[in-house]
Amino acid sequence: MRDYIDVTGKNEDEAISKALAQLGLDRDDVSVEVLERAKSGFLGLGACPAKIRVYYGPEEEEEILPPPPAPEKKPEPVQEEAPKPRPAAPEKKERPERRERPPREKKERPERKERPAPAAEEPFQPVPLGEEVDDEKAAAIKAFLTGLLEHMNSAAEVKVYLPEKGRYKVILEGQGLGALIGRRGETLDAIQQITSYAVNRGGGARVRIHLDAENYRAKREQSLQHLARKVAGKVVRFRRSVTLEPMNAYERHVIHTALQDFEGVTTYSTGMDPNRRVVVAFDRGERH
Repeated sequence: MRDYIDVTGKNEDEAISKALAQLGLDRDDVSVEVLERAKSGFLGLGACPAKIRVYYGPEEEEEILPPPPAPEKKPEPVQEEAPKPRPAAPEKKERPERRERPPREKKERPERKERPAPAAEEPFQPVPLGEEVDDEKAAAIKAFLTGLLEHMNSAAEVKVYLPEKGRYKVILEGQGLGALIGRRGETLDAIQQITSYAVNRGGGARVRIHLDAENYRAKREQSLQHLARKVAGKVVRFRRSVTLEPMNAYERHVIHTALQDFEGVTTYSTGMDPNRRVVVAFDRGERH
């Protein structure tokens, strides 16, 4: 049984932030259960804060593995039998005449109901980002990335957007950007990290930089959300925990967020980077 603490806040996000600060842990080190949701009340009357339970510490996880293959049976050698003597032909007897049977009535079989096909992953639809931004931080991002891409012999075009204050969305556009993405986005992560360091080291307000190319991250995020829901359904059905493949911090965050309100499951991370994994565990506190 994992340890837990109960924390309240104006809303669920504030309560989670309080709990993480109190425990000194990251979001993917804990699992969250919402006990009471925040209520605003009417004109300030009847307001109720959010109450959550945060589990932390190690927990044994079960990993669903495929059954071992059955051993192959070797064919036994066939022994040739000696030819047997043929018996003498019996005398032919007259067969009685066959009586014709009335034809059977054909019963109509009920039509088979077609099973519904499993829900397919929704086609990707890019989210509109609005107009490009051209402030001081955006100019610094463009200048650094343009020089870096020249050294990498890439002609990708850099576009910077500001979907929310303090968070810049940087899009690389062009042909053949697979080399900038790398295996499972590792090269893209490295470029994003050094760009963030270069832009934020000059002082001033620190900003977050989210780098993407060919909509890789958006497509990957949608695929991870689909995977999370599919695995959670199996966890609830079989009441067994499932350990996912190793993921980076961003991908683990996507899984945690996708299943935060999924009834019957809880999530936490185990292992050390770069082999840190998300465990989707059956929540035995839920009633089904």
